[in-house]
Amino acid sequence: MVSNLLLHTIAPTPFTELNPIPKWRNSAPLFLISRRHERFCCLAKKKIGFMDQILDYIEGGPKLRKWYGAPDLVSKDESALKDEDEYSEEGTIKDAILVTDGDTEMGQMVILSLIVKKARVKALVKDKQAALEAFGLYVEPVASDIRDEPSLKKALREVRTIICPKEGFLSNAASLKGVQHIVLLSQLSNYRGASGVQALLKGNAKKLAEQDEAAVVASGIPYTIIRAGLLQDTPGGNQGFSFEEGSATTGTLSKEDAAFICVEATDVIPKGGFAFEVANGNEQVSDWKGCLRRLLEKTEQRQ
Repeated sequence: MVSNLLLHTIAPTPFTELNPIPKWRNSAPLFLISRRHERFCCLAKKKIGFMDQILDYIEGGPKLRKWYGAPDLVSKDESALKDEDEYSEEGTIKDAILVTDGDTEMGQMVILSLIVKKARVKALVKDKQAALEAFGLYVEPVASDIRDEPSLKKALREVRTIICPKEGFLSNAASLKGVQHIVLLSQLSNYRGASGVQALLKGNAKKLAEQDEAAVVASGIPYTIIRAGLLQDTPGGNQGFSFEEGSATTGTLSKEDAAFICVEATDVIPKGGFAFEVANGNEQVSDWKGCLRRLLEKTEQRQ
């Protein structure tokens, strides 16, 4: 039995975001996962064991790994990183969710939320070995040149849904053929509401966000655009939400909440596409699937 509150250590990994300096080389964040809200928050740091014991140590042992649905412990050899050149898509089931920018903070938060949801996760990363050390067998890391169609096609094998937690992927992707749903976390509303120095600092990000939104709309693939308020490093699950028009322009949203909403959005696939604004507010949401369906219906009624 798994108790309502579950302590779970996540990887001691040298993940990098924009620079090669290791962030977590000698310590591992301890995460508290709540079964009620299915989310996580960082509580403390502790020393780690040897890398050859990392899977049992990270995943809480064989029983916890079995609860998550991960396969049994296997030796880390070339098979974990093999290049599947002889792969054929005929008769395959598209059941994976690909997270772009898996090396970034938001990408890692989305990955963790997907792990809790027991989803099959693929992550687009710069360093496959670091990703394996970070998330073990929960994640299938993929290194790909997104501007190169054959390379990207290989990364999209068996992928049903793409979650984009950062600007820049969609406007540069060579081809997204075969993908059935795209979830885009966008801060375009917030960027457009900036003024003065902030407007200058966010100018490039705003341009990328505009290009990404235009690309996803033109792709012909069903999409969900989550226009979030200013993302902040605050604990998730402690506040309600606001979905009112203009909330993303002036409001803020916990990064953990943003990652959680991205994952919940994968369960509601529109026929075409829809976008909604969200920031932390007063509305309590217990049924995210129902909430997203109501937002989708409102969008369809306006069209």
